[in-house]
Amino acid sequence: MKPKAQRRYKDPLIKPFLKWTGGKRQILPEIKKHLPTYSSSLIYYEPFVGAGAFFFECQPRKAVINDYNYELILSYQIIRNNLNELVNILQKHKENNSEEYFYKVREQDRDLQKYHSMTDIEKVARLIYLNKTCFNGLYRVNSQGMFNVPYGRYKNPTIWDDHVLLSIHKYLNHVNCQITISHGDFAESVKNATKNSFIYFDPQYHSPDNTYFTGYQAGGFGEDEQNRLRDVFVDKTNSGAKCLLSNSDTSFIRTLYNDERFVIIPVKAKRAINSDSAGRGEVDEVLIKNWRD
Repeated sequence: MKPKAQRRYKDPLIKPFLKWTGGKRQILPEIKKHLPTYSSSLIYYEPFVGAGAFFFECQPRKAVINDYNYELILSYQIIRNNLNELVNILQKHKENNSEEYFYKVREQDRDLQKYHSMTDIEKVARLIYLNKTCFNGLYRVNSQGMFNVPYGRYKNPTIWDDHVLLSIHKYLNHVNCQITISHGDFAESVKNATKNSFIYFDPQYHSPDNTYFTGYQAGGFGEDEQNRLRDVFVDKTNSGAKCLLSNSDTSFIRTLYNDERFVIIPVKAKRAINSDSAGRGEVDEVLIKNWRD
């Protein structure tokens, strides 16, 4: 019989502060079925944290979260360290919000000298403002890494939620929590994960027919990167870490993880935002884990 997980308090106000294509909020119940038994000594790793839906749902006491998107990771750091200053700038964006103002803010990364002169807090406020006022809340950059989503024409967009940001701030600073926030390559971020670790991999999905959105960063995440991720998954399996991975249900992914140690679990997910209409609605995905219950 599987041992019962230790129960602990979680703050229900802690949830993603950004809209993020591919986020896991609507399939969290399915993912949670495949979590390892909780232990206070377990270290949680999420090398593709994105908007943090699963991380915020789990609220681990010890964690290493990472993403290759610099502005995204900077936002976690600023919410932890400079929340009041961030909210002050967000308030100014809210007061000035209009289509004309949106494009003025969006253009700031076209002038690199001007963009680099901005403070980190200003960069994060810009990211949150654009994310909450752009079309469909879609985060997308072009090949030069410049934000290129048009204005969303919302009547009264909620750019931030004071209660959510404050709850996240308190969690990231809690005396009983050890949360490391890093920016860089996924393989580097999990290099210290061993048998007392749980790693959740949620990369950009394999998308040979462009069914899934892949515009999170310039350069994308092609099959060479999927192969490299598989190698990391195998290496961490050999190290004794428990690993769980989400991806699209394609023959390439199934072949890539065709290993008797791995369990492939089909799941259905609904995608409302995508780069192509074929990717909207119910789609086939898989969860892959390296242990058996």
